[in-house]
Amino acid sequence: MSDVAKHAPHEIRQRSLLETLEIDTRLLGMIGAFVVICLGFQGWTGFRLQPEFTANPVAWLSDGAFLSARNIFNLTIQTVSVAIMATGMVFVIVTRHIDLSVGALLALCSAVMGLMQVWLVPTVMGLGFGHPMVAPMAMVAGLATGTLVGAFNGWLIGYQRIPAFIVTLGGLLIWRNVGWYMTSGQTLGPLDKNFLLFGGSEGTLGATASWIVAGIAAALAIWAQFQGRKAKLAHDFRVKPIWAEVMMSAIYAGAIFGFVAILNSYEVPAGRLRRIFAARGETMPEGYSEVFGLPISVLILIVLAIAMTMIARRTRFGRYIFATGGNPDAAELSGINTRLLTVKVFALMGFLCALSAIVAQARLQNHTNDIGTLDELRVIAAAVIGGTALSGGIGTIYGAILGALIMQSLQSGMAMVGVDSPFQNIVVGLVLVIAVWIDIQYRKRTGALK
Repeated sequence: MSDVAKHAPHEIRQRSLLETLEIDTRLLGMIGAFVVICLGFQGWTGFRLQPEFTANPVAWLSDGAFLSARNIFNLTIQTVSVAIMATGMVFVIVTRHIDLSVGALLALCSAVMGLMQVWLVPTVMGLGFGHPMVAPMAMVAGLATGTLVGAFNGWLIGYQRIPAFIVTLGGLLIWRNVGWYMTSGQTLGPLDKNFLLFGGSEGTLGATASWIVAGIAAALAIWAQFQGRKAKLAHDFRVKPIWAEVMMSAIYAGAIFGFVAILNSYEVPAGRLRRIFAARGETMPEGYSEVFGLPISVLILIVLAIAMTMIARRTRFGRYIFATGGNPDAAELSGINTRLLTVKVFALMGFLCALSAIVAQARLQNHTNDIGTLDELRVIAAAVIGGTALSGGIGTIYGAILGALIMQSLQSGMAMVGVDSPFQNIVVGLVLVIAVWIDIQYRKRTGALK
């Protein structure tokens, strides 16, 4: 019998709806802020399109461009690169460290992969341009580079006891310039066509495959929901009422199918379709149309988010990370090898920097020396806005991804309405400070911070 059944009826009635549904109020606040941002820019862009002043907010919202299928598609693929690194930054900050070198490391990995695609694999190795092994070999080289550099950073921090701030600040100055010397400061391109599939619009699943993925994702979400309930009942823990479980499952499924429906409503431009048919020596049929669907890069982020959440919640490695962040001395006394753990955390961060470099380089369709500039600030801001405490021990993967989405929404929305770039940075800086202040006040209220 569950704990819910053991409690008196008047005790159950005293629980609020949010408590019954077991919804994280901090996450709910972030979602509310995101909705306000979206509606604000939707109305603002709609107002700017009015031929004359019309005091009709409904017309502004209906005519706005921010929530159009095209902009949502672009917003998702622009968010992926920072969101990937933000998931790793959660682990870094939870263990009471910081990584200021992620943008520079991304640039180094991009330089390695660019050289592999335009010179080493096709020319030196003699495989030729367009060979199916060009993209995989470039990706392996980039991922290996990021992982090794990240592990080296972790070794300096964990075993040599150099503060993470100093090690990664040095990396911020070193790795991007190492990449510059590797490429002689040149932009590298064109990239392999198979590599470009990971960048966004060049690689999408189409309508049918996107609906299949949505169905699988919704089924897994509902299965995970009820498996969690089953596990709680097995240990005689409190569980939500069955109606609450059904409601949360419906919310998850609705969000998944709604997101895919929006992406499937964005049609490929007719001019692009004609070029694709012309490249195949064919003529596009009259009235033919296709939709983009779910980008491969977004699918990578979704799989990564699930994997990182499982690592954080269900593995010994994840438990050690949060135990070390909560109290490093106690963790070390309890037998956790905190030095080796630091190496592993930074190696994982380096791997994710390289994965992010794949997405960013494929989206830009070349390697440029300024790729990833200021990404270290965006990644840290995304993690902190997502609720990761700089004092360590607290953080979530989904919060960091939502923080990255909020950051990108702010920047994209301000760009759409013509806000100057310097003012955009001012707004992002203010949002970061306010987010930290809100986090401090929240933890004071809940007793987590004295």
